[in-house]
Amino acid sequence: MKTMFFIIALILSAINESTAGDPDILSDFILPPGNTTVDGNFFTYTGMRVLLDAPEPKTFKVLKASMAEFPALNGQSVSYAVLEFPPNSVNPPHTHPRASELLFLIDGTLEVGFVDTTNKLFTQTLQMGDIFVFPKGLVHFQYNVDKKYDAFAVSAFGSANAGTVSVPNSVFNSTIDDEILALSFKTDVYTIQKIKAGLAGKN
Repeated sequence: MKTMFFIIALILSAINESTAGDPDILSDFILPPGNTTVDGNFFTYTGMRVLLDAPEPKTFKVLKASMAEFPALNGQSVSYAVLEFPPNSVNPPHTHPRASELLFLIDGTLEVGFVDTTNKLFTQTLQMGDIFVFPKGLVHFQYNVDKKYDAFAVSAFGSANAGTVSVPNSVFNSTIDDEILALSFKTDVYTIQKIKAGLAGKN
């Protein structure tokens, strides 16, 4: 199944996201500072090879190919992520502030959804071969509800650096005062501290 990834990635590379948010560049590509050598190696990313023959992950796992990992993407307004979902695992609510996300489900099933700016929830159950778009900047999630089988997906982003803001971590693993959080969530400080303790070390 994982060898299919390379074929699927080639298909996804043909998809052009019209909502790219990166600024246009005035050259063919951008070299990192101090880099004067340009050959095919600069435009090749081999970090996804670790997926081949790798053991199935025990928890949700994401492997990125963004500007940080693949400097040749700078200025190209594209990036990828591979998402591996063991049974009953979730990619918690999060946002990508600089890009929309186009998710292609390669294997398994996923419950996905996003919330728009009117707090309306849009959900779908994806089957293998389905594509779902998460609009730029909106809170969204993916959940493998299956108790037995893994799910495997590839996401394309309309930015070389889409960014990820985890809702649980940005709220409860931040330095926002516990009393402010308690008032905001209409609960008590003890409950907030329990949530923080549960999330500690999981960002």
